[in-house]
Amino acid sequence: MPGTLGLIGSGMIGTSLARLAVAAGLEVILSNSRGPQTLAALVAGLGGRARAATPAQAARAADLVVAAIPLKSFARLPAEALAGRTVLDTANYYPERDGHLPELDAGELTSSALLQRHLARSHVVKAFNTITPHQLRTLARPSGAPDRSALPIAGDDAGAKAAATRLLDMLGFDAVDLGPLAESWRSEPDTPVYVRPYLGDVPAMNVADFLAWTSRTPGVAVPAARVRELAGTAVRRPAGAARLPSEG
Repeated sequence: MPGTLGLIGSGMIGTSLARLAVAAGLEVILSNSRGPQTLAALVAGLGGRARAATPAQAARAADLVVAAIPLKSFARLPAEALAGRTVLDTANYYPERDGHLPELDAGELTSSALLQRHLARSHVVKAFNTITPHQLRTLARPSGAPDRSALPIAGDDAGAKAAATRLLDMLGFDAVDLGPLAESWRSEPDTPVYVRPYLGDVPAMNVADFLAWTSRTPGVAVPAARVRELAGTAVRRPAGAARLPSEG
């Protein structure tokens, strides 16, 4: 069972995960690209179980590490410090934000497989990429709750996926294993399980309005059977055509 969770990236997803982890009794090490000093207010708000560090320090000190960064920044992850670690990848590929990556556009790799290639000595697990930050917190439920939601995971290492499943359980979610990283496209943007099931009906709006709207929406419970069903109906489309969930 993980005792210390390292977070590389302290944006909205990273912050939501940190709050859930502290509430679950985990020690949390937060980091970002701007330095530990920029995280003082966040750490103070999280309480005594949280501290700030550099990404390399967080990677070395944690039992599990979450990479909560935009895909375009994957090359900045400290590969040496992450060697031998399980790394949970929350990133999604949006060409309009990340720039076009030919291997992803052509479907030759999934975004998590690209990260795994960079972190050749780590065990990458795709996780937490299908849910918006506010719903990550509002939909968390204790194990066995009738309205508990599930989130998809994918990875090439069975032990790493087991560790990710235990973490999800501690944070309030069941896990649905989609298989190896090559199958993680089933939870990527523009697939049936991505974001919308956890929100219900989403009106058309721009990115800023979408984020504000999600912060006022409690979300919709999506049980494991439904996640499995939605992932099974996915059809692989060109990754370069993916849109932000707020874009109509």
